Amino acid sequence: MKQEHAIPSEWLPFLSGGGMMGAMMRAHDWSQSPLGHPRAWPQALRTVVGLMLNSKFPMFVAWGPELGFLYNDSYALILGEKHPAALGRRFHDIWAEIWDDIHPLIVRALKGEATYMDRLPLRMRRHGYDEDTWFTFSYSPVRDEGGTVAGMFCACVETTAEVLAERYREEENGRLMALFEQAPGIIAVLRGPDHVFELTNRSYIELIGRRELVGKSAREALPEVTGQGFFELLDQVYRSGEPFVGHDVPLRIQREPGAPLEERYIDFVYQPFRDDKGEVAGIFVEGSDVTARKRVEDELRAANRQKDQFLAMLAHELRNPLAPITTAAQLLQRGSLDEAAVRRASDIIARQAEHMTDLVNDLLDVSRVTRGLVEIAREELEVKAIVREAVEQVRPLIDARQHQLRTELPSEPLHVAGDRTRLIQVLSNILNNAAKYTAPGGRILLQAGVEDECVVIKVRDNGQGIDRQVLPYIFDLFTQAERTPDRSQGGLGIGLALVKSLVVLLGGSVEAHSEGPGKGSEFVIRLPLLAQPQPAAPAAEAAAPSEGAGVRVLLVDDNADAAQMLATLLELSGHRVSVEYDGQGALARAAAERPDVTLLDIGLPDIDGHELARRMKAMPEAAKTVLVALTGYGQPDDLRRAQDAGFDHHMVKPADLSRLLALLEEVKARRR
Repeated sequence: MKQEHAIPSEWLPFLSGGGMMGAMMRAHDWSQSPLGHPRAWPQALRTVVGLMLNSKFPMFVAWGPELGFLYNDSYALILGEKHPAALGRRFHDIWAEIWDDIHPLIVRALKGEATYMDRLPLRMRRHGYDEDTWFTFSYSPVRDEGGTVAGMFCACVETTAEVLAERYREEENGRLMALFEQAPGIIAVLRGPDHVFELTNRSYIELIGRRELVGKSAREALPEVTGQGFFELLDQVYRSGEPFVGHDVPLRIQREPGAPLEERYIDFVYQPFRDDKGEVAGIFVEGSDVTARKRVEDELRAANRQKDQFLAMLAHELRNPLAPITTAAQLLQRGSLDEAAVRRASDIIARQAEHMTDLVNDLLDVSRVTRGLVEIAREELEVKAIVREAVEQVRPLIDARQHQLRTELPSEPLHVAGDRTRLIQVLSNILNNAAKYTAPGGRILLQAGVEDECVVIKVRDNGQGIDRQVLPYIFDLFTQAERTPDRSQGGLGIGLALVKSLVVLLGGSVEAHSEGPGKGSEFVIRLPLLAQPQPAAPAAEAAAPSEGAGVRVLLVDDNADAAQMLATLLELSGHRVSVEYDGQGALARAAAERPDVTLLDIGLPDIDGHELARRMKAMPEAAKTVLVALTGYGQPDDLRRAQDAGFDHHMVKPADLSRLLALLEEVKARRR
């Protein structure tokens, strides 16, 4: 500005003072302004300008037909880079970018109507770029000496920072509410002594079932919880101001209208919160629905108890036959028994060893079945023949306990598709249970018939029955009803688990029924009926044992007792047997004697049985020997490894003597 345009303040008192803008107005060149020189300004404008310049509140005045623009120091900050060029210019030229937003308000003010706007959003360009701003302001008409509206006056405050802060708080609250809503744990906020629901999240609603909660007291919203102790705990926490922590607490809740109470388990915290006076204002509830975890833990504890019970049963059942075996062996060691006593002792050992073998086979059977490793044959079977064979197997026990067994079978044939051995095993197991758990002289009824395209086999007894608490789990592994202290019925609690697994594999189902202890039991097997049975293929006749000299056998086992006993049995059957106790001895013996059959233990001290088999197959002297793996390992992987090593046969200890002798007879027949 040129100094010659300066206006001495004493000439224009209304421009005296006024801070920076007062000084600028005094020094400004007004020749280009639509307002003209301040000396010519009307008194009304002078009065408004004088008030405005001495106010700390952001203000401006727009005067005349072209709305020349005047403002104070506080408003200069709002103008940004538009200051100081905005002084004296036309209102429209200064705020062209927001003119469409504010022009209707300006028109109303120029018509004599004051306006007020709260947080009006305006997109301004005051720093060289567009920015979103918010203002609270009023536009008021300014009249000249004649009472005509000659301009407008604005008092304003920029609320951009407040609006942005509020938006940030709202967004932050929204994020917090989203986290609150999506939290996996249950969350609720209860306010006041009546515990009125203020907030709940999705997990809380899923726990208690969908219902209106907010605005209701806890007792009103959850009436079925009355008497479970939760409301009393809330009252206690609110009165004392002390938090409460609960673990695995049962909660009985009605999750659907009209539905029965459902038991859930929860971990939770009741945490009081306080107002600005330090008084308890409400309770923050946080926790988790741990029902699934609690049930798993209960199942694990039950499984652990079953395991302990099973181990106790296993120890008992194995010790029972071991006792007579040990006693009989000690008597035989003395060498003073007559022939009849030796025969009795031998019979005892054989019988009890067979019992132990049955126990081990049961364990292996149920393991293979439950892991899906059993292959089920599919052949057409006549059910009445299966029933007869199963009864024959159990008949000694039934007769020994003097039971009355009655069978009711239809005259027409009943055909199913299945595995003969497994079906006999299933039915004999159920009959065996009926005989064991029925007092001597009891009654057993076996019925077979057709219902709904199924063959139905029922076994009913008047024995000790099944407790209703045990009945739902009777087919679970290692589950048994209560037995007498002497455990006279025996068994490991795996028979019925095996029965169910096998029946399911055969495409059928099995059920157990009992009205309780002392009222007997009924087991029902259902198998799909074959509508059009085909003629059964004639069974191959078993080959009669060949007569004449036996085969040469090499038996290799590091268990000397087992090797000597088996060798003796084979020699008594007419075979020539050599025994070695390690791999090196076996190789030397095989080279010297060229055995027809070699029985190899897998776990030898010097050479692994599989490796020994490979070496023997590579020897010219033993290349034609029939290799039989004789081992305690009987899983499918063990069988595959034996085959890969070159074994011709695989037998699990203790060897099935009849099967082994039949094999030796086959070899003898081929060598003729």
